[in-house]
Amino acid sequence: MASPLCHLHLFLLIFITNPWIFTTVDAQHNVSVGDFLSADGESAAWQSPSGDFAFGFRPIPGKEHMFLLAIWYAKVPGNTIVWYANSNTQSPAAAVRNSKVELTGTGRLMLTDPGNNELWSSRSAINDSRVSHAAMLDTGNFVIASENSSNLWESFKYPTDTILPDQELDVMTLFFRLWPKQITPYNTYYTLGAGSQFIFDDSGYIQIRNSSGRVLKLAPENVVSRPDSNYYRATLGFDGVFTFYSYPRNPSGGGGGRWSVLWFAPDDICRRFVDNTAALGTGPCGYNSICEPINGRPNCTCPPGFSFLDEKNPYIGCKQDYTSYPEDCNTDGSTIDSDRFEFESISFADFPFSDYGILQPATELECRQSCLLDCSCAVAILQDPSLSPHGTGTCWKKKLPLSNGWFNRQAIDRTALFKVPKSNGSRKSPDTPQPCRGNQNQNQAVLILSVLLGTSAIFNFISLAAISSIWFCLYRKRLRDADDTVCSRRDFETNLRSFTYKEVERATNGFKEQLGKGAFGTVYKGELSSIYGNFVAVKKLEKVIQEGEKEFKTEVKVIGQTHHKNLVRLLGYCDDDEHRLLVYEFMSNGSLSSFLFGVLRPSWQQRLQIASGIAKGLTYLHEECSTQIIHCDIKPQNILLDDNLTAKISDFGLAKLLINNKTQTLTGVRGTKGYVAPEWFRNTPVTVKVDVYSFGVMLLEIICCRKSVEFVMEEEAILTEWAYNCYSEGMIEKLVENDEEARKDLGRLEMQLKVAIWCVQYEPLLRPSMRTVSMMLDGAVQVPSPPCPFPLNSMSKSLKIMV
Repeated sequence: MASPLCHLHLFLLIFITNPWIFTTVDAQHNVSVGDFLSADGESAAWQSPSGDFAFGFRPIPGKEHMFLLAIWYAKVPGNTIVWYANSNTQSPAAAVRNSKVELTGTGRLMLTDPGNNELWSSRSAINDSRVSHAAMLDTGNFVIASENSSNLWESFKYPTDTILPDQELDVMTLFFRLWPKQITPYNTYYTLGAGSQFIFDDSGYIQIRNSSGRVLKLAPENVVSRPDSNYYRATLGFDGVFTFYSYPRNPSGGGGGRWSVLWFAPDDICRRFVDNTAALGTGPCGYNSICEPINGRPNCTCPPGFSFLDEKNPYIGCKQDYTSYPEDCNTDGSTIDSDRFEFESISFADFPFSDYGILQPATELECRQSCLLDCSCAVAILQDPSLSPHGTGTCWKKKLPLSNGWFNRQAIDRTALFKVPKSNGSRKSPDTPQPCRGNQNQNQAVLILSVLLGTSAIFNFISLAAISSIWFCLYRKRLRDADDTVCSRRDFETNLRSFTYKEVERATNGFKEQLGKGAFGTVYKGELSSIYGNFVAVKKLEKVIQEGEKEFKTEVKVIGQTHHKNLVRLLGYCDDDEHRLLVYEFMSNGSLSSFLFGVLRPSWQQRLQIASGIAKGLTYLHEECSTQIIHCDIKPQNILLDDNLTAKISDFGLAKLLINNKTQTLTGVRGTKGYVAPEWFRNTPVTVKVDVYSFGVMLLEIICCRKSVEFVMEEEAILTEWAYNCYSEGMIEKLVENDEEARKDLGRLEMQLKVAIWCVQYEPLLRPSMRTVSMMLDGAVQVPSPPCPFPLNSMSKSLKIMV
């Protein structure tokens, strides 16, 4: 567990204690009056009878010679902390080396520094009783008992960030404060259950007892509790998410166990800070940041033009990358030299507060222009104009600091437009595409004409004829070049940019630099105005058969509403006469194939992160986007990597699309050898499980850094068969024979391998959904042992060849 001292944000529990049921102390593990522990680095502790829990000093990570007086799971690797001593300000009471904690004759635990100065002490609830002893119980409760067998003090009455089975609270609500500077908290952002009593019973369930006395189970959901075989805890993380965990008491496999997430609340921590009064705070991610819930946790990112205040701590907010000076603004508040700025957009993002101006109705061009000319405007939020019958939306202008930014594809119908300096920090060069200014050429002609009209009548007559000719030429040129200018043309049906062929041809320098070639056409590198990013990838669809046109139309209509962190974003398209092209975001690190099978082996952690990202992207395609999409050709060549090595699925718009809520489709064999699911060859209905199969093959490639089909000694070796043989024979180390990092992580290696084997099962019904696959890869659910994935008598010589 991360130390509570490592974060500036601290989320606390408000509770009202009720009369507790006193527990009898086990006399065999008593702590006598005068006994003490010293913070000397040896981790001396008072243990419970079973040894499950320990009370004593734990070193604080990253804080040399600093210790925390705490209770922890003694048998769990890493010694997960479940309680720690708090100071008067509710912050952890940190002790230095040679500090000590002692059970005093007054019935208190007293923590003192080497100079005998008090750092913390327990406060007895009963003043008339004399202390008998103290003990660490098997429930995780540390108690101080009196001579009449009542408890003078117990840690269960003073929870910090964790509660354990057999623990109860009257009321449990969550609120936010900025630690350590802010003592008074902000308003409550979440209440755990609507009841009068919060109960974590000894059977491993969190329950709520309402005012009528009825007990309702709150967590975990759809899980049978087994306290005899699992440890349970519920912890409020520094990120504000209250999470229910389990850990196997006797982990199998020799690689140790891990805490598994069984339930968490709230389900969208980012939205909780937008929908209620707690939004007045900085939110889970701090000012000038964007919060996105991923697996229940806030994923904090900085918008364009901003970077983290602290790269090691993404939860404290972002700072603007450029400095605004008073001389950049006119006295009327307008921007001086507005050509220095441009806009970068993020769809499905919003900053619900900080607005100071509203334009309604407003087109995207009007919204951009208003913010561009306003010196105070840092970002403009545009409501999707396609939702309006008139094709116009609402524009909110925001100024710094930006608070409670959040991203949600299902709940937000807005686009955030961030005003940022141009990359070169200067005015546009003559070769840079200019904004659409339809009257610029006319104004030049009018200026010339006005000057000439001040001369003699004869000269004026001659000049007028000349200027008329110039005017006519300029006007024709403006009309001719209109298609060559990157104007604000948005197809509201697809939510994409519509380009002319000339625009794309110029952007690719005549389709000069080829990035790759696939079944549907060739991909070229291009460069457009930086509102699209510095570079783009242009797929030139080759008009071969009618099916290609149909696939293009389908992609444009569907992908315009399809966005996910792990999908390559489609920026626009060209449907100009016989020319059909797709404009994508450019992925600087190329394909997973090149990354995986290159000269240098990617690190084990990088490969795990990539596998998890691909699984999330496929989950979105199968279950979360408005129209279900089957990819049909999942392979490393169709997985691209951005600057941060984030995996993004490409070509998903070219997959067979399920229309009218159909769940199956029959079609010809599609895909690539080695990744094609068996049902393609059986003339049976094809479902999303074909993608699951292909993902399983690719997951094995990610694990082993070997191709799915290899030719060794002139014989064909199949990776799926070899991997299963290694698993069934208990030789999984051979899969990563030269990968020391992976060999040290055999527990996770085995888990990943089992997930892959489940994915490549011969029968589609045996394969898990991609949502389940994603949860298994993230450790949210346990992975059972898979059966043999192949039909009988179908095994090749892969084991012998590849070994």
